[in-house]
Amino acid sequence: MRTLVFLLTEDWFFASHFQVRALAAQRAGWRVILIARESEAGPKIRASGIEFIPVNFIRRRLNPFAELAFTLKLASLYRHLKPDLVHHIALKPIVLGSIAARLAGVKAIVNAPVGLGFVFSSDLLLAKILRPIVAFALRLTLTPAHGVAIFENPDDLAALVRDGMARTEAAALIRGAGVDIDTFHPTPEPPGRVRIVLIARMIREKGVPEFVEAARILKGRAEFILAGAPDAGNHNAITAAQLRGWEQEGLVRWLGPEKNIAGLLASAHIACQPSSYREGLPKSALEAMAAGKPLVATDIPGCREAVVDGLTGLLVPPRDAPALAAALARLIDDPALRARMGAAGRTRVEENFSDAIICAQTLAIYEGLVPSRSPP
Repeated sequence: MRTLVFLLTEDWFFASHFQVRALAAQRAGWRVILIARESEAGPKIRASGIEFIPVNFIRRRLNPFAELAFTLKLASLYRHLKPDLVHHIALKPIVLGSIAARLAGVKAIVNAPVGLGFVFSSDLLLAKILRPIVAFALRLTLTPAHGVAIFENPDDLAALVRDGMARTEAAALIRGAGVDIDTFHPTPEPPGRVRIVLIARMIREKGVPEFVEAARILKGRAEFILAGAPDAGNHNAITAAQLRGWEQEGLVRWLGPEKNIAGLLASAHIACQPSSYREGLPKSALEAMAAGKPLVATDIPGCREAVVDGLTGLLVPPRDAPALAAALARLIDDPALRARMGAAGRTRVEENFSDAIICAQTLAIYEGLVPSRSPP
């Protein structure tokens, strides 16, 4: 049996974005192992039959000696597991995991940046300091000799090839994490006041401040809902106190982490994804489209891969709350436009982003790197 190891920082991100693909690999005959920091998703992952090895992976840690020690420990773990293929997800696992895989003699590597995120998009001084360091590390690790880098949108793929961080012949495009189109399906619009939802981690790069400012501009015309938890591992997390303050102003309602996303979308009229930095391809945007909701998003890599402007939703400039408010107002006032865009979004997901499509594309890359062994 071939062995596939996933390396991520967080178990919850694996559960939400990669577990479906891992289970597809399992059904195809792979032994699947996850290495990540364990939190609330651990029991669900183990119950699915995926082996789980918890490690102390700290996203915010910048101590080079601690990272070296972690990499050496990971290399030892790889030597013990003897994986045929390792799949590293996000920038830090790519860099540390690829070094560990090289030390351990792992033959095949898949690296998935899933967006370029904080380091390549933030204006904070820390991001500017880290950017050249991470870029150099990616040049050494992203596309190894026997490996593939999977990008979620063509903008990121083109940018990293152009800047010498990825080789064209070792880069592939798989658009997003996939959507369960049976769970997320269109439902009739609920009666009453128009409800607009933003489903995301509560960090500034997700456009939460712009969403709140748009709510301030449109106060009284719609109900604005935030769903998601603050992300303590992110340098730009929004605090619970700030979120409650916006609630007390009567601008938004913050639900916190929401497990029934399909139910939340069914209760909404419009979805919003106002990210202010590069996305991979936001899963929450695809789920909203699968649920038949028109989507207002920013015109940035990842979001514009999901939304066809004027057809499945509306694109606005990033960090522009008045433009965001104007686009939302257009949909608030036009139920027929909401219905047309929602139906078009559903069709786009069915044709491009379903779980079945994304799993098949991912397994094809695995098979290309590690063909199945012929029976004796």
